[in-house]
Amino acid sequence: MNVVLTGMPASGKTTVSLLLGGLLNRQVIDTDALVVEKHGDISQIFQNYGEEHFRNLETQAVKKAALCDNAVISTGGGCVLRRENVEILKNGGKIVYLKTSLNELINRAGDGETRPLLKGDAVENLKNLYVTRTPVYELAADFTVETDGVSPLRVAEIIAELFK
Repeated sequence: MNVVLTGMPASGKTTVSLLLGGLLNRQVIDTDALVVEKHGDISQIFQNYGEEHFRNLETQAVKKAALCDNAVISTGGGCVLRRENVEILKNGGKIVYLKTSLNELINRAGDGETRPLLKGDAVENLKNLYVTRTPVYELAADFTVETDGVSPLRVAEIIAELFK
């Protein structure tokens, strides 16, 4: 069974996935990294082709990642916005929502320049994403882990206990 991490941009998915993979001795797959590996920089994809094109590439990456068994899969922040992606990921795994408060996300995200959907007014854009995405993450999640004030290693340890 795969362990799938989801949550807002800056919630710690990538960092926690690497730590969790080590704790559980599992392969780590990052869906954003799969897109970059095959299609190039995500910011450039957004700029040149738009979000919908990126989401299509992301779904291809999700399908590839889901073929693995007993992996830790880190997803992009908007991955679970597509019901198809949620169904694919749940078919072979459990989804863990890394729940992070808006204030903590704002602190972690900085100016947001490396994140396509946060460019411009990062705080305002993050607020809008938070309002629209939080209910989607909650619906998709099999487990929720609070990350505020908790080190990435401790978050990984909490998740590891769920899957031992």
